Amino acid sequence: MFSIIQAAGWPIYPLILLSIVGLALVIERSLMLRRGRVAPEKLLDEVVALTRTSLPSPDVINKLSTSSSLGGVLAAGLRAVVAEPRLGEDTLRLVFENAGRVMVHRLERYLNTLGTVATAAPLMGLFGTVVGMIEIFGSQAPTGGTNPAQLAQGISIALYNTAFGLMIAIPALMFYRFFRGRVDEYTVDMEQAAERLVPHLMR
Repeated sequence: MFSIIQAAGWPIYPLILLSIVGLALVIERSLMLRRGRVAPEKLLDEVVALTRTSLPSPDVINKLSTSSSLGGVLAAGLRAVVAEPRLGEDTLRLVFENAGRVMVHRLERYLNTLGTVATAAPLMGLFGTVVGMIEIFGSQAPTGGTNPAQLAQGISIALYNTAFGLMIAIPALMFYRFFRGRVDEYTVDMEQAAERLVPHLMR
């Protein structure tokens, strides 16, 4: 591996740094976008059962708010109803909508950065290819001779950087699309949960 890095020349180092950033983002988002951390399946049913006879205490609402992203959205509506028992339905829907926007923004954290990694990696690989081509042309002597060592170095830089850039970009793009789809799925789940809880709290 070290010999490949040496053969790829200095343009490979920004790509290595980019690959580390991309891997860190993939691991972080994989942990933060788990179903249990964002929208547990039984949470809405538990909240409905809890509020069937009376509204929960502030301590219970605070615990719900910190349990998950969906819990934060539901807790925002419960706080609004506790603070103003005669709250109108349109106002309650607006409370849920604002809380949902905040949670979706948190779920989308670092996704643009991961998308930038997927876009920048092939461009940086192309830059390494250009550097390698310059090395190849530099190996041509004015008298018509060729420097084999410099020619081989230029070819190595051109090929390795292009390949490494694609190796970073393809998985980064796949994970970006995957995480984006998961965020969209969670957004729909939170919207449906809020729609179900609004008439329940109105009653």
